[in-house]
Amino acid sequence: MLLSLVLWIGGIVFFGAVVAPTVFGVLPTHDLAGKVVTRSLATLHLIGVVSGVVFLICSMIYSYVAKGSVQPFASRHIAVVAMIALTFFAQDVVAAKMNHLKDEIGVIDNVPLTDSRRMEFNRLHVWSTRLEGCILVLGLGVLWGTSRRLS
Repeated sequence: MLLSLVLWIGGIVFFGAVVAPTVFGVLPTHDLAGKVVTRSLATLHLIGVVSGVVFLICSMIYSYVAKGSVQPFASRHIAVVAMIALTFFAQDVVAAKMNHLKDEIGVIDNVPLTDSRRMEFNRLHVWSTRLEGCILVLGLGVLWGTSRRLS
């Protein structure tokens, strides 16, 4: 149960602290770095959804064994469902719109900062970052609460 949550949270931290800054610092163009980040983020989102489902199943089984009820509306379960929903929104709405704009724009470095499509892309990027931050904060809260409950 904790392993699935730690995997998800650790992935978010590693992505934000290591992967994204590294590829944008090492690869020769923002376009190439963006392609690596987009692919990596899609994989991270898949890992997150699978980890969230595994956590919910394990947590409900644990609740049933320990308390005789699966407690579907426990705060930890609601928070993980919110994390999964935010992950789907980040991938299927925000990232999808960003990908559509990238396809329309082409190489983003060739587009002026004042271009409305680039401004929209930058706005969506801010939202993508905020969503990942919310998922991380919720995950840390669930991790804290679950580890206290198990100890």
